Amino acid sequence: MVWAWVPYEEDHTRGKDRPVLVVGRSGGYLLGLMLTSKDRVPASAVSADYVNLGAGAWDREGRPSEARLDRILQLRPDSVRREGAVLDRKRFEQAAEGLRRRHGWD
Repeated sequence: MVWAWVPYEEDHTRGKDRPVLVVGRSGGYLLGLMLTSKDRVPASAVSADYVNLGAGAWDREGRPSEARLDRILQLRPDSVRREGAVLDRKRFEQAAEGLRRRHGWD
C-alpha cells in the first residue's frame, strides 16, 4: 500500500493524495487500485466495482477502506509519496480475486 497523487476522473488536472494498493507492474509503471473510505458496499455484500478491505495502517484514523476495481491506475514509481502499509495476504487475494472477476481475467 502506497500513497500517491490520484487525478480525478472528471478533471485530470485536479486530484488528491490517497492510498493505492499496488497490484502489479507494467513496463516502468506500478499498477494500483485507489482506496476510498466512503462506504460503497455493505460489509456483507459483493460488488463488481469495489472490494471491502477493512481498516489498516494506511489510514491514520483507522477507517475501513474499499478498493475500486474498475479503475486501474498507472503510477510512476517516483510519484509514490510514501509507503502506507503492507496488506495481509488474505485481503490482497480478495482484492486480486475481485479484480480478476471484474475484468474477466482467468
